[in-house]
Amino acid sequence: MRALPVGNLIPKFEHKLPPKPGSVLILLYEENGQIRFPLIKRPEYLGTHSGQVSLPGGKADPNETPIDTALREGEEEVGVDRLAVKVLGRLSDFFVIPSNFMVTPVVGVVRNPVFTPDPYEVSKILYGSLDDLLRQDAIREKQILAAGQYHLIAPHFEIEGEIVWGATAMMLNEFRMVLQELNEL
Repeated sequence: MRALPVGNLIPKFEHKLPPKPGSVLILLYEENGQIRFPLIKRPEYLGTHSGQVSLPGGKADPNETPIDTALREGEEEVGVDRLAVKVLGRLSDFFVIPSNFMVTPVVGVVRNPVFTPDPYEVSKILYGSLDDLLRQDAIREKQILAAGQYHLIAPHFEIEGEIVWGATAMMLNEFRMVLQELNEL
């Protein structure tokens, strides 16, 4: 699921500091017989993840556990009460090279959520489903332009017409693999 450079212009990342801790929330809920989860599209800004689709999440506050961070960020970005979320577990920690974050994906479930996007951090909420991840042709490839200058071939998921690539796609792919293994039991 890693994007590969096209041409000679290759991004270089050198970090002098250790990665910052962060978490994202894969928040599952049932709607009309389907298991769904929210993703957010970030607004356009001068930054590494401008306009990208991601899971709700962000940087850990001091003394927060990864679960605390995921639940707080989920509440801040999509408006779901953290106390209403039942945490099911965590996926593998993931190093996001461009932004120097070590991200812990947290999987939770909530009943009858009402989503309210944070107007500063979220330009829109996308609603993915497990079908989007599990169907036979779920993983696609496309050339994209990252950070306005790097041409990459990006494996991705398409959700509501948006490309979900990079770290978010890799985390969702791990979740997909866990679900496929559970399906085989």
